[in-house]
Amino acid sequence: MGSSNRTHGGLDGAFLGKVLSMGTALAVVGCSLGAIAVGKGVPLWLVTLMGLLVFAGGSEFMAVGLISAGAAPVTAVVGGLMLNARHFPFGLAVGDVLGRSRLARLFGSHIMVDEAVAFALAEQEPQRRRRAYWIAGLTVYGVWAPSILLGGLLGGQIGDPATFGLDAALPAALLALVMPSLRDRPTLRAVVIGAVIAVVATPVLPEGLPVMAALLGVAAALPTPKRTSKAGTSKTGEPTTVQPAETSGRGNS
Repeated sequence: MGSSNRTHGGLDGAFLGKVLSMGTALAVVGCSLGAIAVGKGVPLWLVTLMGLLVFAGGSEFMAVGLISAGAAPVTAVVGGLMLNARHFPFGLAVGDVLGRSRLARLFGSHIMVDEAVAFALAEQEPQRRRRAYWIAGLTVYGVWAPSILLGGLLGGQIGDPATFGLDAALPAALLALVMPSLRDRPTLRAVVIGAVIAVVATPVLPEGLPVMAALLGVAAALPTPKRTSKAGTSKTGEPTTVQPAETSGRGNS
């Protein structure tokens, strides 16, 4: 087995390298969350528990900010629900990879983060999609809560993830994963329209809602109905069936 294209469970080494890089970056972000939470007076056990049970980085950062600012817990919960409403379309996109048993689908839904979805959608074959989703999701879940705990123990030495450029690195990595799908014109059209909607809506709508509004771009990828021209052919050049006209009661003679 001296080939350099050796695969692991149907996925090659390049894929595993990407997952490892993503996990490392997210571990630094998790350390940052732990350090910021402790610095703002949030108990380390609470933010670590959120990493296990909530497992949604954006919502956890928002919750830490709201709680440290004195907001009511219900405000953090409602804000988190709004921010993570994007998981509804995620479930429609990758629902087939979660498994068949209730336990598998429950835990598979829990690890449904942007990174796992992106890795899954980058694969074409159903078996590879399933493996990509679970490997990526379990990797991120495995490093997230421990990194939060480590960051909290280290204290303020980690700081804001923007200092390391990770606020831009992670979206860039996700974009690289979905780039192959943009070769399809309807998909590209939907992505461009959705991105424009999100950018325009960001200054107007609360955090999390611009992403939901961007889903309107999906309509641009829907197939359009074929229209029939007067010559009896569709706009795509395919012949159409012409129904015979009704004859009158008189004969041809």
